[in-house]
Amino acid sequence: MDAALPSTDWSLIQAFLAVADTGSLSAAARLLGQSQPTLGRQIRTLEESLGTALFDRHARGLSLSEAGADLLPMAQEMRDAMQRLNLAAAGRSQAPGGTVRITASVFISHYVLPPILAGIRAAEPGIDLVLIPTDRAENLLFREADIAVRMYRPEQLDIVARHVTDVGMGTFAAKSYLDRAGRPTSPEDLFKHDLIGFETSDLIVRTMRALGWTVAHDAFAVRCDNHAACWELLRAGCGIGFGQASVGRADPTVEELDLGITIPGLEVWLAAHEAMRSTPRVRRVWDLLAAGLKASQA
Repeated sequence: MDAALPSTDWSLIQAFLAVADTGSLSAAARLLGQSQPTLGRQIRTLEESLGTALFDRHARGLSLSEAGADLLPMAQEMRDAMQRLNLAAAGRSQAPGGTVRITASVFISHYVLPPILAGIRAAEPGIDLVLIPTDRAENLLFREADIAVRMYRPEQLDIVARHVTDVGMGTFAAKSYLDRAGRPTSPEDLFKHDLIGFETSDLIVRTMRALGWTVAHDAFAVRCDNHAACWELLRAGCGIGFGQASVGRADPTVEELDLGITIPGLEVWLAAHEAMRSTPRVRRVWDLLAAGLKASQA
C-alpha cells in the first residue's frame, strides 16, 4: 500500500501511536490520560479521513492492519519530529525557576538521592523537583525526565553525559544474621552462609567468577531482581549480600565484612538531552547533583 498520512490533528496521530504500542483502546486511554470512548472516536475519525481501517479488531484487542503497519513508521517520524521541536523550544527557556524531572534507579532514589535533593531544594527553592525511581531506562528524548542518573555511560545520540564519580562496593550482612550464623573471614567461608543475589540478572555471578570463585545461580538462597528490595532483605537478616559501600557503612544495622577481596566499583553518570542541558534550571540542578553524588562517595 502506498499510503501517506494526511494533514490532520496531531492528537489523532498520538491516539494511533498509543493504540499501536499498547494493543488496546483501554490501555492506550490510560497511557494518554483520556477516556476510552474519546480515544475510540479519535481512531474512527483518523480511519475515516484516511479511508481505510488502521486496526484489525479481535477478542484479545487490536492489532495493526496492513494499512496501519504501512503508516506506522511515518507516524513515528512525526512523533520524533514533534519531540525534537518541543525539546528545542524548552531548551531556549532562560527562566531560572521551573520543574526539573530526575530519574534514577530505585536503589539510588531510595538510599542516595534524598539528602542530595534536600540540599538542592534548600539552595534553589524556586526549582521544583520530580524524582522518578525506576530501573527502566527513561527516554530523555521524550522528556520523561530532564536528567538521568545512570550506572553506565549513556550512548544515545543528542545526549550529553558526564562521569561524576565511582561507587565503591562491599560485602555486608545484618548484625542480627552474623550474631546468629557467625562471621566469615575468607571468601570460601561465604559459601557456608545464606547468600542474597539476583534471580534473572547474572551480574553478581559474573563478578564473582571474575574474582576467581566458582559459583552458580543456586548458590544464592534468597534471590530478588530489585536492588532496593535485596538491600532490605539483607538488613532484615536473610543472609550475606553485596551493596554500595557508602550506604552500608552508614547503616547501623549492618556490618561490612573484610574478606580480603576488592569488588569492582560502579561508574555514576549524569545524562541529559543537549537541548535541555543548557537551560538555567537544568544546568543548575545538574551541577548540584554532580557535586552531591561526588560528596556521597567521599
